[in-house]
Amino acid sequence: MLRERLKNYRVVLASGSPRRQQFFKELDFDYEVEVRPVKEVFDPNLKASQITDYLAQLKASAFDHISENDLIITSDTIVWKDGKAIEKAANFSEAKKMLQDLSGDMHEVITSVCFTSKEFQRTIHDTTKVWFKELTDAEIDYYLHNYKPYDKAGSYGVQEWIGYIAIDRLEGSYFNVMGLPTRLVYKTLFELTESD
Repeated sequence: MLRERLKNYRVVLASGSPRRQQFFKELDFDYEVEVRPVKEVFDPNLKASQITDYLAQLKASAFDHISENDLIITSDTIVWKDGKAIEKAANFSEAKKMLQDLSGDMHEVITSVCFTSKEFQRTIHDTTKVWFKELTDAEIDYYLHNYKPYDKAGSYGVQEWIGYIAIDRLEGSYFNVMGLPTRLVYKTLFELTESD
């Protein structure tokens, strides 16, 4: 479906995330991966989806020369809990503290996706609520030693062992927790190429 609509575009996924790359592959259209480094710093006054919207747009700004048929797609995900953003852990002890904080409680996973071409820029976001059971230190240690989830917001991957044993329930999109609200990406790409 999208392959035909996007045939006149060079779609660039600006994300090193293997999960996002897999999603794009499974949405069944051609794309290239090109990641440009940006310093992910945001104003501390920003809240929730304002943060992910800003960071997704910041990543798009690294593409200073956009050709006529380019469509650059950038994205950012955070875990939001108790009025603050939980991003990626730098090491084992940071990750352990994050998971202890998520244990036995509800948090939100927020993902923003920014679509940028020469003519337009559109940013969408999605929020999923996730409830964790009480985790023991042994469970947290086992997960961190075996999966090393330091590239993931909140230090966990919903599709990994921790997702199987820790999640009591979800409200919203499961795929959003993995890092991409796939149904919204599909819908937006459809809308953006409507006149083509």
